[in-house]
Amino acid sequence: MADSSIGTPEQLRDPNYTPAIHKAVPLGIQHVLAMFVSNVTPAIIIAGAAGFGFGSPAGAQGFPDMTYMIQMSMLFAGVATLFQTIGLGPVGARLPIVQGTSFAFIPIMIPLVAGKGVEALPALFGGVLIGGLFHAFLGTFIGKIRFALPPLVTGLVVTMIGLALVKVGIQYAAGGVPAIDKPEYGSLLNWSAALVVIFVTLALKFFTRGLISVSAVAVGIVVGYLYALMMGMVTIDGITTSWGRAALFEVPMPFKYGFEVSVAAIVGFCLMAFVSAVETVGDVSGITKGGAGREATDKEIQGATFADGFGTAIAGVFGGLPNTSFSQNVGLIAMTGVMSRHVVTIGALFLIVCGLVPKVGAVIRTIPIEVLGGGVIVMFGMVVAAGISMLSDVNWNRRNMVTFAIALSVGLGLQLDPKAVQYLPDTLRILMTSGLLPAALIAIVLNLVLPEELADEATEEVSGGMSGRGEGSLPR
Repeated sequence: MADSSIGTPEQLRDPNYTPAIHKAVPLGIQHVLAMFVSNVTPAIIIAGAAGFGFGSPAGAQGFPDMTYMIQMSMLFAGVATLFQTIGLGPVGARLPIVQGTSFAFIPIMIPLVAGKGVEALPALFGGVLIGGLFHAFLGTFIGKIRFALPPLVTGLVVTMIGLALVKVGIQYAAGGVPAIDKPEYGSLLNWSAALVVIFVTLALKFFTRGLISVSAVAVGIVVGYLYALMMGMVTIDGITTSWGRAALFEVPMPFKYGFEVSVAAIVGFCLMAFVSAVETVGDVSGITKGGAGREATDKEIQGATFADGFGTAIAGVFGGLPNTSFSQNVGLIAMTGVMSRHVVTIGALFLIVCGLVPKVGAVIRTIPIEVLGGGVIVMFGMVVAAGISMLSDVNWNRRNMVTFAIALSVGLGLQLDPKAVQYLPDTLRILMTSGLLPAALIAIVLNLVLPEELADEATEEVSGGMSGRGEGSLPR
């Protein structure tokens, strides 16, 4: 509900309105708290998959690299958000859109870096850069390709993203991938830290309101961190060592890890750009409807897509991961009723400052993997739930059920058993075992080529008598 003390109803619906500074700053920080954990988590996951290590930095390999990637996640989320709120020529929607590191690309990135260390990063960031430029190019005709990505396709893809990531959450809560073969993996101590985060997050989300409810996951991780500290899972010495080893201020270095053209990386990032672009279109529409009670203009949608792509490309130059608009902040705008883009600009500046201070990233890096696991179990489960919510808009006739069934079976199956395609060429094998890309391509193709007349036929033949409930609607 809108707060009338911040401004009149007309002012609150105006993106160009600036509330008083003592109101604007807390509102901007609120946007950062709502997305902070989600924003840095992909960097931690990819660094972990590459083998950089977790927890206390004492003797850990890859400490500077993980810290740097966390730092870049904050810095370029802020930069990309400024593209959206302030704009640069045709780039940016000039709306209160918060950008952050995207979960959608994680299933594509993990096979590219798994166990390869720093050597995998030139190809990874080469893919981020080129994929970002392609993403920006999509802005020139994004409105014309939306027909190929109805809720059946986008809902399936978002669901697949979540399903690809839930395993990561469980592994983290149990002790992390490097500890799988160790006796402590899955111990009660490990799970207790994760469960503290989950229970605190749920309690705050459903039994509090305002800022605390919005930042429930972040607060849950802080409480889990304190619990881990009391249980000896992280030490004061580890925290002070981490703080001491990190610089007070650091300017990012272009092509810090080099640049390499990898066909698998480029194809993967470019294909996922379609999905990310459509997600951004949905977020822009959600912001204008929820905050201003109107439809988004073509210029706003195009500018937002340009900002998505160029923000990602610039992040890739400096060692950052792909950016996209953050849906949780769309909901925050609808909740507060404050449409001001300048409020979000304040949050972006805060992210940039954090990104330029490596000590912030160094402390984040000391979070035990089990504590992070509790947070990502909640976040990744919500990704699956979001996908299912999108699928509720689908008319579950036989045509759509067959499309969904084949795409899900092939995509999820290849993800669960990567060896099934072990004899494919390396590039194609990496793309196929992501699960996400084959599922998306199958869904898009079948949705375009299967005849519409199947839509009127009964569904019992393929559903065992359990017909769909008809066209659904997203919760409002």
